[in-house]
Amino acid sequence: MTLQQLRYVIKVVQAGSMNLAAQQLFISQPSLSKAIAELEKEMQISIFERSNRGVVLTDSGSRFLSYARQVVEQADLLEHQYKIDHPIKRVFAISSQHYAFVVNAFVALVQEYAKDEYEFSLRESQTADIIEEVRTRRSELGILYLSKFNREIMNHILQGAELAFGTLFKASPHVFVSRKNPLAQKESVTLADLLPYPRLTYEQGTKNSFYFAEELHSTEQVPKSIVVTDRATLFNLLIGLDGYTISSGILSSDLNGTEIVAVPLASQEYMELGFIYPKGLPLSAMSKRYLELLKDYIAGYSQKL
Repeated sequence: MTLQQLRYVIKVVQAGSMNLAAQQLFISQPSLSKAIAELEKEMQISIFERSNRGVVLTDSGSRFLSYARQVVEQADLLEHQYKIDHPIKRVFAISSQHYAFVVNAFVALVQEYAKDEYEFSLRESQTADIIEEVRTRRSELGILYLSKFNREIMNHILQGAELAFGTLFKASPHVFVSRKNPLAQKESVTLADLLPYPRLTYEQGTKNSFYFAEELHSTEQVPKSIVVTDRATLFNLLIGLDGYTISSGILSSDLNGTEIVAVPLASQEYMELGFIYPKGLPLSAMSKRYLELLKDYIAGYSQKL
């Protein structure tokens, strides 16, 4: 087993395919496949399942990847200790539902390592994809929420994927609306108050279960509904069509401007925002630092309320 082979495994997971990983590594695909096959033979495990659609980590491969990353990270630190002129290339990826505070903390993390080499990824994904990306180690962390409605099902899914959930904060539901929307003047709103306005929700793809919805009260029937795929579009429609979406109430004026406001929603529900990660495996130093920055941002926002 060599460090090079471990780096190859990590790159294949990041790229999502042997072919793309080989291109990024500037080697031929047969050479990459041979190196990984030799590693699998030596370790007596199958790291990847191969098919016409690409490669995915096996359960054994997922555990192997976690240890491989630790070994490579320690090797990079050792090399950096004796090659001061060669900065460590930081690699970090997270997947998240569509929350501005996730982006704020990500910006702070990147700024801390701006002078180093790095390869960071922030994926605003559909809920099922977030779980899959963390399960297959394409992302180190996933950010999503639990509620009264989805908790039992989501915990069952996370358990099946061998993922754990860590709490960040618990929030009462709010609606995001345009500052010009009549609802913006209310101290709080009800679900009945929302009926005349378009409801904006995020697309959940082929696994469009109510339990995967990013918004509370997803089973409520509404006369006007618009489904979007990204946060910028949703916020534009909030303003342009006087629409609304249900969320945690945490807004970022730095990223979203001041034209959107959060109004409390009268509801017995809650949003427990948290992070998911591989169960039984230690968080990397980068993951720990990101979570620190995320908690600091949330705490600072709460103090402003």
